[in-house]
Amino acid sequence: MKALFDDASIACSKKITKMYSTSFSLAIKMLSPKIQDEIYAIYGFVRFADEIVDSFEGYEQEVMLDEFEEEYEKAIVRKISINPILNSFQHVVHNYGLHDLVKPFMKSMRMDLTKKEYTSIEEYEEYIFGSADVVGLMCLKVFVNGNAAEYDRLKDSAMRLGSAFQKVNFLRDLQHDYETLGRVYFPGVDFTSLTNENKNTIIAEINSDFVAAFKGVVGLPIEAKFGVYTAYRYYKSLMQKISKTQPEEFLSKRIRVSNPLKLLILGKSYIRYQLNIIA
Repeated sequence: MKALFDDASIACSKKITKMYSTSFSLAIKMLSPKIQDEIYAIYGFVRFADEIVDSFEGYEQEVMLDEFEEEYEKAIVRKISINPILNSFQHVVHNYGLHDLVKPFMKSMRMDLTKKEYTSIEEYEEYIFGSADVVGLMCLKVFVNGNAAEYDRLKDSAMRLGSAFQKVNFLRDLQHDYETLGRVYFPGVDFTSLTNENKNTIIAEINSDFVAAFKGVVGLPIEAKFGVYTAYRYYKSLMQKISKTQPEEFLSKRIRVSNPLKLLILGKSYIRYQLNIIA
C-alpha cells in the first residue's frame, strides 16, 4: 500500500501548487504528463519552505525551518516521510540527483529570516542563485531525464530564466516585501523614492535575463518545451505590465495579470508553438 501513500503525497503537492499559483499550475499542465508529478513535487517543497520564511510571522520561523530541513534530511535517508510534501520531493531528489541543489536553496531561505537589505551585488546574486536559479536547475534535471550532456548544454539558460522570474516577482511583490517584510532585494535602490531611471535599469537587467533564457527554452525536450514556453510568455507579459507602471505605484499595489489574460496568453502560446514560431 506504499504506492497509495505515494499517490496521495503527489496529490498534496499538486493541490499546493494549484492553491498557491494559478500561473505555474497552468504551465505545469502544459508539460508532458510523464513529468508533471515531478514538477508538482519540486514546487510543493520550495513553496513550503518559502511560506515558512514569508508568511508565518508571529511563529518560531527559524525553528520551523530547522525542523523542515531536518525532516527533509531524514526523508532522504529513509526514502520516505510522513510529510506528504517531503515524501513526494525525496523521490525526485533520488531519481534525478538533486541533492547538491537543495543546500543553496535552503541557504537562501535562511537569508530571508535575517537579511533585510542587499547592499552588494555579490549577496544579491547569491540569494537569487539559491532561491531561483537552483529551482530552475531542479526542473531542468527532470526535463532532460537526467541526461548530463543536455543538462550542461541548457543549465545557463535555465538559471537565467530562474533569475528573470525571481526579479519579476521582486517587482510584482514590492509592496508586500518592503512594507510587510521590510526587505529590499535590489542593491542601491531606495523604493520610497523610486525613479523611472531606477525602474528602467532593473527592467533592462531582467530583459537581458529573458533574452539569454529564451535560447534554452527553444532547445528544451518536447516533453517540457510548451509548458516552459507558456511560463516564459506569462512572465514576459507581467514584465510588460510592470514596465508601464509608474514608480510611485509599486508601493501602493501588487501588479497582476488577470486570469482572462492568462488564458489568452496560453492560447496564443499554443498557436505559436504549433506553428513553430515561438518568440
